[in-house]
Amino acid sequence: MNGIVLIIDDEKKICSLLSRIIELEGFKTLQANTGKEGLKLLKTNDVNLVISDVKLPDVNGVALVKDIKAIKPFVEIINLTAYGTIADGVLAIKNGAFDYLVKGDDNDKIIPLLYKAMEKSNLEQRVFDLENKITRKHSFTTIIGTSKALKEAIELAKRVSKTDTTVLLLGETGTGKEVFAQSIHYESPRAMKPFVALNCSGFSPELLESELFGYKAGAFTGANKDKKGLLEEANGGTLFLDEIGEMNLDLQAKLLRVLENQSFIKVGDTLTQQVNVRILAATNKDLKSDASTGKFRSDLYYRLSVFSITLPPLRERKGDILPLAEYYLKEFSDKVNRKGLKFDDKILALLTEHSWKGNIRELKNIIERLVILSDGETLNTSALPPEFYEFSPLENDYNLQQIEKQHIQKVLVHTKGNKTETSRLLGIGLTTLYRKIEEYQIKEI
Repeated sequence: MNGIVLIIDDEKKICSLLSRIIELEGFKTLQANTGKEGLKLLKTNDVNLVISDVKLPDVNGVALVKDIKAIKPFVEIINLTAYGTIADGVLAIKNGAFDYLVKGDDNDKIIPLLYKAMEKSNLEQRVFDLENKITRKHSFTTIIGTSKALKEAIELAKRVSKTDTTVLLLGETGTGKEVFAQSIHYESPRAMKPFVALNCSGFSPELLESELFGYKAGAFTGANKDKKGLLEEANGGTLFLDEIGEMNLDLQAKLLRVLENQSFIKVGDTLTQQVNVRILAATNKDLKSDASTGKFRSDLYYRLSVFSITLPPLRERKGDILPLAEYYLKEFSDKVNRKGLKFDDKILALLTEHSWKGNIRELKNIIERLVILSDGETLNTSALPPEFYEFSPLENDYNLQQIEKQHIQKVLVHTKGNKTETSRLLGIGLTTLYRKIEEYQIKEI
């Protein structure tokens, strides 16, 4: 079946004729003789397209377009009339109709038009479903954890998400500040508009300005054409500025202008541009202290921190460690098609007691490594990197050199003796790897 078409016409013969023609094309049809009957069928069926007469006993078919769109926005409507007027045609399209046809004159256009309208309806539905899927993926319900500190942070973020207020997210590296920023955006009225993220520590001051504001052709060597900045890309949506504490003072002044009046000037331009952007920012620095010493503009700090949320480090959320570990275990085991993987009791104890200096990001990396390097269905301590034990309260229970040796051997087996790949996985230089192979007398694979 190609879809469902609802025909609304008070002339039963017209309804039957259109129904036979349309069903020959593989569509299912429903028939109604009044606007009220049509709306009732619309609510109880997965209608894709409505063909409605303009002159109905209880309502004008042009006005009915608005009612249909209010119930199901992705249903397309074709208005038919015996006596067409330009005014009615214009109003029909303005109300959201796909097209407006005069009966008799356009019989040969009905079927081609039906296919075009159906294609548009299906496309809009797919886009809507995709946007909803993205929204669900980044909603607050996907944030894993039940600790009091995390719940408090989520509650604050939920409250502010419905507004356009600037938010400053505070916390150590790896605590999930970008995840929170995405959730705030996707549960805000701007959810269907762009979410654009920029890490301020990843660019030189000059390049950061160009990325943020864009530039005019000829602004500098190599600027051959105009370039949109991320502020323009995020117009109508949200711009997330990560590591805001790394932004230099001159650029901070320009950002302050954006926050105050939603305007900016491109690099190399003289014209002011307006945008409609919500700013979310994040930092692992003590911006209040930096503002007091002049390292960060105090006026920008107070403008950014209208609403601040501090995310707790993982070591203060011990009850959330194992649920997070299980989540990442499933994610990475699915990626490499290794179903049924589980942790042994010893590694679960180590994960719980670890200090997690790198927070959730460190945990995620550790689990990925375990999945790649562990043999069998049970993940154990043999695949943990040596540096994992440096901050572990249980480190005295282990011989670190022996652990390091075993780990290098494990990775070498995994890479089938490829030392370049082994050094990459271990995160050490190739020279260091050769030295340790010799030091530990590791046999060549």
